[in-house]
Amino acid sequence: MKKALIHDWYYVNGGAEKVIQSFNAIWADLEHYALIDFLDEKDRKQIFTGDNKTVNTSFIQKLPTAKSNHRKFLQLFPYAIEQFDLRAYDLVLSSSASVAKGVLTHPNQLHICYCHSPMRYAWDLYHPYLKASNLTGLKGFYAKQILHKMRIWDVVSSNRVDHFIANSKFVAKRIKKIYNRESTVIYPPVDVDYFKLVDEKEDYYFTASRMVPYKNIELIVRAFNKMPHRKLIVSGDGPEFNNIKKIANQNIELLGFIENDQLRHYMEKAKAFVFAAEEDFGIIPVEAQACGTPVIAFGQGGVLETVIKNKTGVFFYKQEVESLLTAIDDFEKMTFNYAEIRENALRFSKERFETEIKDFVLSNYKRFKEKGLS
Repeated sequence: MKKALIHDWYYVNGGAEKVIQSFNAIWADLEHYALIDFLDEKDRKQIFTGDNKTVNTSFIQKLPTAKSNHRKFLQLFPYAIEQFDLRAYDLVLSSSASVAKGVLTHPNQLHICYCHSPMRYAWDLYHPYLKASNLTGLKGFYAKQILHKMRIWDVVSSNRVDHFIANSKFVAKRIKKIYNRESTVIYPPVDVDYFKLVDEKEDYYFTASRMVPYKNIELIVRAFNKMPHRKLIVSGDGPEFNNIKKIANQNIELLGFIENDQLRHYMEKAKAFVFAAEEDFGIIPVEAQACGTPVIAFGQGGVLETVIKNKTGVFFYKQEVESLLTAIDDFEKMTFNYAEIRENALRFSKERFETEIKDFVLSNYKRFKEKGLS
């Protein structure tokens, strides 16, 4: 069985790339494709195994400024992904939050898509995306036209997939609504063994994220501005860092980017991890729970499937300062069993993911080949 794996792009080592790392752990002979590949060597060694580190890229790789801002070529993504010639493969796996699922295959190939989400900037984040990007006037009109065409292509290309795997029940509902397709839920891998249970917590709250608008770090900071007696430590960098730094009071410490071992230290010792984004799954709240650290989270999205209310964390239901303040007050009145919190996180392990993915792919490939012979 000759296998290809198509990922949207390689430029950071995030949650989607942890999925790729596990795919490589299952199958060392995958041949890789992506729109672009600008990984540094450190990230490449983590994601790819053995000698299997070459990625076949599209023409976008060579376009000016592709490394610094590949999203400016959004209108070319569908065309670029369709240029990959995958005729030689028996099995095509796509890891898609954008266009990877749109590769062209023929009837004798099985195409299984691990869908992190239908492209959010074209669907449920369409209006926030336009607002955050300040796309108005002629630029706004042009962007809306592009995204309109992207939505049409996105639905049409969903028919090229034989089986969808969703990374959460939340995403499975979105796949059903947008593509009218059923999907199987297999939660993504979390390296829970990297974290250890710490039951002696220190008196601070912690949050970590790339500082972009939808992560809502500003909301968390503004809430803690109203609680000068409570300490917040913030890890992460990004476009909003300087603005958030300007508004943060003295009880808030901004670390910027930190290495994984430092992040683990703060996560293990925190009295709670605060999470204000609506994520499709959300790996970092699971990592926090792997430390025995309870989570205070916005109660929408995948976090509802990973955090157990009043047992491993608490929820707030409006992305507003007062709603978060109420949740923190509730949290302060509660006690948690740190060992139970870690136990909850263990059900999202890498080993579990790799077993479930391998079984799903091989069983469906076997049925596919049997149908072809009948």
